[in-house]
Amino acid sequence: MLGKGEKVGLIKVRLYRPFSRQYFLDVLPKTVKKIAVLDRTKEPGSVGEPLYLDVKGIFYDSDMKPIIVGGRYGLGSKDTIPAHIIAVFENLKMNNPKNNFTIGIDDDVTNSSLEVKEFVDTSPPGTISCKFWGLGSDGTVGANKMAIKIIGDNTPLYAQAYFAYDSKKSGGTTVSHLRFGKTPIKSTYSVYHADYVSCHNRTYIYHYDILKGLKKGGTFVLNCPWKESELDEKIPGDIKKYIKDNNQVYIINEPN
Repeated sequence: MLGKGEKVGLIKVRLYRPFSRQYFLDVLPKTVKKIAVLDRTKEPGSVGEPLYLDVKGIFYDSDMKPIIVGGRYGLGSKDTIPAHIIAVFENLKMNNPKNNFTIGIDDDVTNSSLEVKEFVDTSPPGTISCKFWGLGSDGTVGANKMAIKIIGDNTPLYAQAYFAYDSKKSGGTTVSHLRFGKTPIKSTYSVYHADYVSCHNRTYIYHYDILKGLKKGGTFVLNCPWKESELDEKIPGDIKKYIKDNNQVYIINEPN
């Protein structure tokens, strides 16, 4: 956003308690008019979350009177991506910014979620991003850990991997997020814009949005026992249309 001329900034609070009013105000520009405070917690029965209330308290007897709103992120271990942060700044631009908002989840009960209008890819140019959907104990995670280690140890490429699976592990859904490229990778969130997506459990195409975020011209690999003549019947219509318009697909039959 700074590259587009936006007057925005970020303060990272690295030590929460004791909270230092002095150090916070020392790094806060005097020209700040609006502040959004993000907490990774939810305080039922409170008027706001802990960090939000502390920041509000700083300005109680101060000459500066910026508009301060609070929001929650990372609830339910949901990933926070650049698009969510952009939504926070877009909310601050409004004449009456929404307070007590939520990012990262679709809150259809209290309608506190901020709308994400655009998804941006902040990975360095040339970075290859991959996403692998697997079944717990089918070897997908282990194979990807080995692959990313080989890339990192035996090539000049930078590599990063992130693995998500539930507590059951065996029999649960696993998602492997891999990145590699010639430029240092600073992204600390999972892959959204993928060059390559593979699905090692055919039932997932009926339950998950497998192709969400797959780049135009990207590759989709589906592990299934279906013959080519069966694909038209077995694969859902929305996936077939997405593949036809944007991607190339490969079908393999490799028993787990």
